[in-house]
Amino acid sequence: MRRALAVLAAVPLIFFAAACGSDTPAAPAAGGSSSAAGAGVKVTGEVGAKPTVTFPSGSPATKSSFEVLTAGTGPAVKAGDKVIVNLTVYNWDGQQNAFQGSSYDTKAPETIPVNEQLPQVLRDGFTKVKHGGRLLAVMAGDSAPQQQQGTPPQPTKVFVLDVVGAPPVALKAATGKETGDKLKGVKVDNPGGEKAPTLTTKTGDKPSKELVVKTLIKGTGEKVKPTQTLTVHYTGKIWGTDKEFDSSWTRGEPAAFPLANVIQGWQKGLAGVPVGSRVVMSIPPDLGYGAQEQQGIPANSTLVFVVDILSAY
Repeated sequence: MRRALAVLAAVPLIFFAAACGSDTPAAPAAGGSSSAAGAGVKVTGEVGAKPTVTFPSGSPATKSSFEVLTAGTGPAVKAGDKVIVNLTVYNWDGQQNAFQGSSYDTKAPETIPVNEQLPQVLRDGFTKVKHGGRLLAVMAGDSAPQQQQGTPPQPTKVFVLDVVGAPPVALKAATGKETGDKLKGVKVDNPGGEKAPTLTTKTGDKPSKELVVKTLIKGTGEKVKPTQTLTVHYTGKIWGTDKEFDSSWTRGEPAAFPLANVIQGWQKGLAGVPVGSRVVMSIPPDLGYGAQEQQGIPANSTLVFVVDILSAY
């Protein structure tokens, strides 16, 4: 999803750019201001607002660690959970310590799966807090993947993570009645139940230069708002070639993302669609990737997606 669809903010991508590593957990702290064990990073401010982070002088930490700044009073976070998180991120290089971004600024909290794809230090830290809590994590080189020769090392990352809650239980597939609507030049077979639809885009028809959205199954849920985070199943192909470049159904797990952080075709095409719906979209290049070639997607491609909207929050 993040490769094929998104022009996503750099902040959440940091989670998925790092592999599992070792860590040294710190003892939990009860207050709203504390420092990472052995690191000297200080965090002030209340949970629910953008924190203030200050750094010690000297070189950044070389060993990953976490600390619970505020324990929280809600349900405990467990391995395998998905949590909604407001996060603030810095690069700690011992010089500029550059601010990388905060979901408090974008007003788009991230949904983070606490699973094996998350670096070990973050997995361990999350499972020590409850909903409503705040976690400080220092992710140093021991949590990063092996660097290729000639690639500059990644700076130590500092995360402040406020656990907002858990996403709603998503549908398994689109629900409702089929509308009979179609997109000319594209074929979608709906097998019913939780089975993935089959999308066929090999056609001699010319694609529209405008965004085209057709509702195949109309859901009965609330209409999607542009500021919400969606959980979806989808398959993406290139118009005219039937080449699949991405599919959550193929991976066996739906994708979750803030709608405001994906390509314009998705933003314009899915806003206002009821949860539970299945839509097929033809997205022209200017609302997709334009003249920029992506992995598996030639420049100036018209993209076709079939999408099940499983939840929005």
